Amino acid sequence: QVQLVESGGGLVQAGGSLRLSCAASVRSFISYTVGWFRQAPGKEREFVTAIRWGYDATYYADSVKGRFTISRDNAKNTVYLQMNSLKPEDTAVYYCAATSYYSGTYFTINVMDYWGKGTLVTVSS
Repeated sequence: QVQLVESGGGLVQAGGSLRLSCAASVRSFISYTVGWFRQAPGKEREFVTAIRWGYDATYYADSVKGRFTISRDNAKNTVYLQMNSLKPEDTAVYYCAATSYYSGTYFTINVMDYWGKGTLVTVSS
């Protein structure tokens, strides 16, 4: 069983930055594709970014390109989400998710097998 624990959420002013972390308790973390999704109040959960297993290819939703950066430290079983130039519309609960050996380039909720409980990010205007 894979356990994912997010941290780093909080309240930040528009234009500010936050770094989220996702710590995984799993063997062979390098074999997992890890993604971040978010869910704003009253909205569906949506894809934000992902980093693929093996080659560490990264993928971003258009809404965060150029502002967010995903990275991973396989030695620490941790994935990071650096969020810069935050906007009020980035306010949401951010969830870390993972699936093993996924090499596709299309990321939906159904693709991911394991989920964390989420961390709240609030961006004030």
